[in-house]
Amino acid sequence: MLAAAMPPAAALAQTSPADRLKAIEAFQPPWQHGDGGAATGRGLEFTVPPVDTLVDFHGKLDDPELVVFASGNYFFALGQLVTAFGDAYPRYRDRVFWETLPPGLLLRQMDAGGTVTSGNMTFTAIPDVFMAEYATSRDLAARGRLTGPVVTFATNELAIMVRAGNPAQVSALEDLARPGLALAMPNPEFEGVARQAWASLAKAGGEDLADAVYGVKVRSGVTVLTRIHHRQTPLWLMQGVVEAGVTWRSEALFQEEIGNPITHVDIPPRLNSTANYSAAMVPGAPHPEAARTWLDFLASDAAFAVLTRYGFGRPSAP
Repeated sequence: MLAAAMPPAAALAQTSPADRLKAIEAFQPPWQHGDGGAATGRGLEFTVPPVDTLVDFHGKLDDPELVVFASGNYFFALGQLVTAFGDAYPRYRDRVFWETLPPGLLLRQMDAGGTVTSGNMTFTAIPDVFMAEYATSRDLAARGRLTGPVVTFATNELAIMVRAGNPAQVSALEDLARPGLALAMPNPEFEGVARQAWASLAKAGGEDLADAVYGVKVRSGVTVLTRIHHRQTPLWLMQGVVEAGVTWRSEALFQEEIGNPITHVDIPPRLNSTANYSAAMVPGAPHPEAARTWLDFLASDAAFAVLTRYGFGRPSAP
């Protein structure tokens, strides 16, 4: 069912509390609703958006055979990849735990010995595989934080995500400098996509455009920086907090597919930036055989069949 955009406050005031709750909860994550990778034997189902959710931690934490730390750029597809992996290698079915946080945050978790706290829950997960954009993986491998080979398995390009109908009439990257146009942009502190977003802005309008979006408008509060970019941008759009944001094109296609009131504006190839998604084993991986098997699987036709659904490309050598 198509999720309605958040009604304005005046309209909400004329509805019942029950209707207001439905309007608020209609587009809250998790958005997959168990589509791919959902653990069996789930026991008590207790997910109450937006109060009790752990949407970036997946699978079963008790005695996994493979632990994957993955950048969140393909959070909507990774569960389906895990399912296909279990089909190809039944010994790993229902034995994978994975996280889909920004790579900078995953590295901080690794620095903390794999321990993370979300809400009132603290747990430790030691990764076998780290998945990030190729330049990041290559740098981490050079510093000894990953061990080769670095496997590339998909490409992606940027788009401008907007509300359905594009009420702000955004048509190009240059529009993002428009005074008063509220933006959500990826955080350069720990989100690799921020590099590509800055590069595309610079291609479109030079460093002045990039600084207008990431400097002037950030300082004035008109651009807000995300902390979990792939989830916050569409959510803020649907809540009416922002009017546009640069994301990966696949993320917009996913939102459109599930019926959320989101659409996108394509960025011309000459101004776009391409990411090569990659993966490598973590030194001292607790499950090295499983890690190698996962890396082999990522390069397979079965894995790419999942990714192509959302517009990912197949990489040549980066």
